[in-house]
Amino acid sequence: MASRRALQVGGATVAVGTVYYLYSAGGNPSVAEKKLEHDVSAAGARLKGQDLSSKEAQKKGEVFAKEAGATLDRTVDSVRGEIRQADKVITTKMHEAGSKLDQLKDDGTKSLDKAYKDTSKELKQTADSFDKTVTKKTAEAKTGISSWLGFGGK
Repeated sequence: MASRRALQVGGATVAVGTVYYLYSAGGNPSVAEKKLEHDVSAAGARLKGQDLSSKEAQKKGEVFAKEAGATLDRTVDSVRGEIRQADKVITTKMHEAGSKLDQLKDDGTKSLDKAYKDTSKELKQTADSFDKTVTKKTAEAKTGISSWLGFGGK
């Protein structure tokens, strides 16, 4: 875990350094490389307390640039791998979400169908009950009216 973290920090540092040198060189990689070589050799000379010749500085800068390039390449490859892995996870999650959405849609349709059937059944029962009540009351009313008019018999 610690080595992975160190690799991430080192990679980020290299990436930031690369961006700095490319920006200061106006986006020209050759100029950025030369500037990096110069800065590295000057920093090395200051640390050692020596004054390096331009050939030595150039050799040391080339070595450093190659090492930095290799580190950058490893970091880029690592990031690409993590992106591929994240893409796989995202794709899987999208498929899972699609399946869940389809399931919810099916469940919702089934619920609506059931509610429709239940409501229809209740409505039919209520209508039948109402119809029976109306028929019964109509018959009672007919009998009552007929008895008022003297048509009903006792």
